[in-house]
Amino acid sequence: MTHTQKRIIVNNIVMMLSTLSAIIGIGFLFWILGVLILNGVDALSWNIFSQEGAPPGYEESGLKHALIGQLMIVGVATFFGVPLGILAGTYLSEYGQQSKLAETIRDISDIMMSAPSIVIGAFVYAVVVAPMGHFSGWAGSIALTIIMLPIILRTTDDMLQLVPSTLREAAFALGAPKYKVIMQVVYRGAKAGILTGILLGVARVAGETAPLLFTSFNDNFLNTNMNEPMASLTVTMFNYATSPYEDWQKLGWAAAFILSMFILGLNILGRLFLLKKRGK
Repeated sequence: MTHTQKRIIVNNIVMMLSTLSAIIGIGFLFWILGVLILNGVDALSWNIFSQEGAPPGYEESGLKHALIGQLMIVGVATFFGVPLGILAGTYLSEYGQQSKLAETIRDISDIMMSAPSIVIGAFVYAVVVAPMGHFSGWAGSIALTIIMLPIILRTTDDMLQLVPSTLREAAFALGAPKYKVIMQVVYRGAKAGILTGILLGVARVAGETAPLLFTSFNDNFLNTNMNEPMASLTVTMFNYATSPYEDWQKLGWAAAFILSMFILGLNILGRLFLLKKRGK
């Protein structure tokens, strides 16, 4: 057997194993989605969106309090996390570049991206919740902002670096100041990638449960005061799914379905923006 024939055989074996692994992984994914869709769709009703939580056995029970609380907590986190992440990524790409400070920030950001979310929740509990003496929606938003920030920062940094330097040089040659070059040239060239990073960051924090258990905790009733404990879809789903009551378990399945479809939609939208940019 020649060396070429051995390489062909090894290549075919590796291809078969890789394909088999991919099929197994995709199979588990569709299995999970199938079970989620079957149970989630069966539990959906108009009461889910129009009624608040109720004790077990009540038909007029829903997830309105959790949906509104989730939107508020994630919305506040997005409001603070997106501009901070974009500005920090802009500094790294356009001002810091390859300096020691910029490289240190990049390393810290990479570490933060891989840090367990429960650790961030415990940190916010120690520096925000404990001094305040009570849980709050603000503490939950702070925890989610910390989780979201490095994702948007690194994505913005990477996307801005992909913009050709010749575009910057042409704008400078026309007499444009640096801030206008960044705003009107660099951002426009990287807008699809930056938007993708924002969507992926929001999708990441929208499904977090552990940090909210330490910060915003939960509330079985509708509460829009960010200074008090607030309900969230993730924590409510956890509580309902692990309860011994069948009607609460159905609500847990409905919450899991709504949350999964929302996160899946954001991820697909982000991929579409990225493919659109590559297509250009």
